[in-house]
Amino acid sequence: MSQTSTAAPPGKAGAERGGRPVRSGHGHPWLTLVAVALGVMMVGLDATVVAIANPALARDLGADLSGLQWVTNAYLLTIAVTLIPAGKLADRFGRRRTFLAGVVGFAVASVAIGLSGGLGLVIFWRAVQGFAGALLQPASLAILRNTFPAERLNTAIGVWGATAGVSIAGGPIVAGLLVENVTWESVFYLNAPLGLVALLVGLWVIRESRDQDAAGSFDLPGVALLSGALFALVWGLIRAGADGFGEAVPLVSFGVAAVLMTLFVLNERRAAHPLLPLGLFRSVSLSAATGLIMLGFFAMFGTIFFITLYLQQVHGMSPVDAGVRLLPMTAVFIVASPLAGVLVGRLGPRVPLALGMAFTAGAMFGLSRIGVDAPYVQLWPWFVLVGLAFGFVMVAGTEAIVGNAPQRLAGVAGGLQQTAAQVGGVLGTSVLGTILSTRVGDVLYGRLTEAGVPGPAAGRLQGAEGLVSQGVAPVPPGTPAPAAEAITTGSHLAFMDGFQSSLMVAGVVAVVAILAALLVRRGGTPVEGAAAI
Repeated sequence: MSQTSTAAPPGKAGAERGGRPVRSGHGHPWLTLVAVALGVMMVGLDATVVAIANPALARDLGADLSGLQWVTNAYLLTIAVTLIPAGKLADRFGRRRTFLAGVVGFAVASVAIGLSGGLGLVIFWRAVQGFAGALLQPASLAILRNTFPAERLNTAIGVWGATAGVSIAGGPIVAGLLVENVTWESVFYLNAPLGLVALLVGLWVIRESRDQDAAGSFDLPGVALLSGALFALVWGLIRAGADGFGEAVPLVSFGVAAVLMTLFVLNERRAAHPLLPLGLFRSVSLSAATGLIMLGFFAMFGTIFFITLYLQQVHGMSPVDAGVRLLPMTAVFIVASPLAGVLVGRLGPRVPLALGMAFTAGAMFGLSRIGVDAPYVQLWPWFVLVGLAFGFVMVAGTEAIVGNAPQRLAGVAGGLQQTAAQVGGVLGTSVLGTILSTRVGDVLYGRLTEAGVPGPAAGRLQGAEGLVSQGVAPVPPGTPAPAAEAITTGSHLAFMDGFQSSLMVAGVVAVVAILAALLVRRGGTPVEGAAAI
């Protein structure tokens, strides 16, 4: 196996290299972690601030629901399709160079979104932002993999995860304050100073590393096939979330994804320089951890999505109030990430992963029992458990993937981890969303009539199940107060039926994932399967 970098070993700041003095701090592991964390913080903030800015953006730009969904989907599709190719680019052309290009691109695209005068430009720059995020995220993990010694990698990944947690936790509150007191554009401008600081610190401290064996031809057929397969898969999931899994567009998309993925596997088996060396998956631990990241994000992202609807639509909270109520979840995630890093260092990833999925199952089953008027005291303990679970699964799963990949393929491993997270998140919101809306459609008429809505009126309102699935009560304008109250009560009860069913499914998925966690072991170099790559 070749060396991954011609740079000096980590931590040799200020030493001589090739007869030349190295500037102070260059290559220092913990300073490198600071630079990487600043870049990751931009992406973490973007994960939550956009949702808060969407209503104001829609009002200013006259966007309908479909257009508003594309503000999210353009980013999601682009980043899901390009993560693994971006990781390969980082391995070949340099992780430092790729990371800093992603930082600059993300910041510039964020400012461009704020300056856009129309919805089309916002969607375009969101796609550019997604590509920049794809450059940034796998490269950040690859930099850590090549900077920290193996015994400290789990701690670094724990801090990396905690940084993402800080930005995710603060995002709703910061965005709510900016939208309410400044403009929705200011939410995106926030990334400019963060990006500038990350760029300056990164230029100073991050040392370059790359895969010296990657100088050959780039696997362009592999890029095209994998990108096409992921695009078809994510597109199908997005459409299934809106139309249902039995409709023509999702089914055709899934079929195309299966065909392209088969062709991709055949291409990788004979490519001289494969985009995703299939020998990686000979590591049972890496394969299981990839599946666990996907299952963990399936359960937790879907849950966070529905909890947000519950707090804002059913309980009537403002975005800022909802963000404050979610602090037990996000704040515990900040603590859980470094704690998981410590546990991984002592016990390996298997125990934290199993605990994380057990916590996930407990939280899903617990939240599935709450009612329409549940007081906050019945919610926050489960929020704490979700945050704890998320930190454990994210950090331990990431360490198992990156730690069980050869060091020279750290960028590809980082892209694989991020792709699994993205696909799992889309899968969770789509599958659980379909379960919720299907259940709402089944019970809406009965819930409305039980609440006192006359049968003919309940029949007319049954067509509004799409609104009810979002927690919205479809009260027609001018409806008398008693009738409006009955419609609201019945709609919220129907929403809760769907909410409870979807979380029960998420809980079952988490229980199954505990078994997969038992297959994971600690990473090392050389690793299981590495000889075949």
